[in-house]
Amino acid sequence: MDPDVMEIDPPPLASASRTRKPRKVNLEVIDVEQYHVDKMNKGKAIQDGHNPFSHVANGVMPIDVDSYTVVLNDIPTGVKVVMSTTQPCEFQNYSSKGTSKSSRNSSNSFLATPSSVPQSLDFASLSASFAQNNQTVSSSAVQPVDSDASASSSSAEAVPSAQANFLKDFKRFDTVEDFSDHHYLSKGKASKQHSKTWLKKVQADWKILENDLPETIFVRACESRMDLLRAVIIGAEGTPYHDGLFFFDIQFPDSYPSVPPKVHYHSGGLRINPNLYNCGKVCLSLLGTWTGNKREKWLPQESTMLQLLVSIQALILNQKPYFNEPGYEPTKGTVSGEAHSKVYSENVFILSLKTMVYSMRKPPKHFEEFVHSHYFVRALDIVKACNAYKDGAPVGSILKGGVQGIEETSQSGSKKFRTDVAAFMKTVVGEFVKLGIKELEEKPKPPPVVNANTESNTANRKRSRSSR
Repeated sequence: MDPDVMEIDPPPLASASRTRKPRKVNLEVIDVEQYHVDKMNKGKAIQDGHNPFSHVANGVMPIDVDSYTVVLNDIPTGVKVVMSTTQPCEFQNYSSKGTSKSSRNSSNSFLATPSSVPQSLDFASLSASFAQNNQTVSSSAVQPVDSDASASSSSAEAVPSAQANFLKDFKRFDTVEDFSDHHYLSKGKASKQHSKTWLKKVQADWKILENDLPETIFVRACESRMDLLRAVIIGAEGTPYHDGLFFFDIQFPDSYPSVPPKVHYHSGGLRINPNLYNCGKVCLSLLGTWTGNKREKWLPQESTMLQLLVSIQALILNQKPYFNEPGYEPTKGTVSGEAHSKVYSENVFILSLKTMVYSMRKPPKHFEEFVHSHYFVRALDIVKACNAYKDGAPVGSILKGGVQGIEETSQSGSKKFRTDVAAFMKTVVGEFVKLGIKELEEKPKPPPVVNANTESNTANRKRSRSSR
């Protein structure tokens, strides 16, 4: 039985707003298992000036381009991310449809968090600007926890399991024989003849994906149906999507690349983002599903499949998805806007937990073992994060090694959020136990110790009552 469906209705737009003054961020790492929030604690998700991704700890330098905080690490030259803010798209009904060859992995990674959504982001120009800025990040910005806590933070690092080894060897790009459960399966035929322009462009996209995919995106292409792709994006740290898996079915139309690809999100009936509808529609100017200027739309001579996937990862599955809605983006930084964003992100995390359950129960074809191995490896970290949220940690504040803390004025997670996490954790943990996570199994309670004198006194009382 699939998890319950919950739709997020964005909070009403505030009638008045007040700009929050810039504040100094004080970073510290707190052990998740010992994390308890009270008035003296300073725990909260990092927001202002913080990129939520682990690359910072590895010395990657962030730069600020038009108020857009970006972390770059070997980004493919010439790749762009283009997106304008979205609005509710016209609802469309979609019907859901229900080995490998060698390729090369790449260690390239790109993760970004928009403080305000830019109109266009050019990776080549960003790289040049990055070099000119010559900024540095101190390795002490995110301090490591002690060795014991670090060792226990990841079940994959503690003992290399078969699942961890599988994930290590799982190719980021590969080809498969068929996609019998692909959303766009009925939109074409294996025998269809495509133009030379179409074939050249699709083959070029395959090559780019094979060489340059970030470490948190995996793609499978179909040998018998070159027009079909399937991609999965891993939710990034510091966001309400952390540790989740988000699947997308893609089709190259006959007129590709003159028109953009078609993309369908595996929603499971859940609306987890203003840009991702529960019907599976992805609202993005790059796809032509939302308005935008010429540079924001699909450019046949420049746009690529990699650009599209990175756009979804960095600009949709971000730290504060509430502000993806164009009507609410102007309230970013105000007391009212940030409060609504917090509530929205808390609801998103609950839906992300339900998406995890949905994926474990019904993994897409060719990703079955990947899904199970991913959640097997990350199960303990997910449970630790949920326990921290139950104790009051703000959503998205969980990074590797602990909880990021900032100044005392920050708020903890809401009471409703703590209650909701506790209520749904049993379902999530139940799925993890089915995967074989023995540490999460409920241990049987020992039988109560019965004292001989107590047993005799009880028998005497029963005889006394019966003789009356």
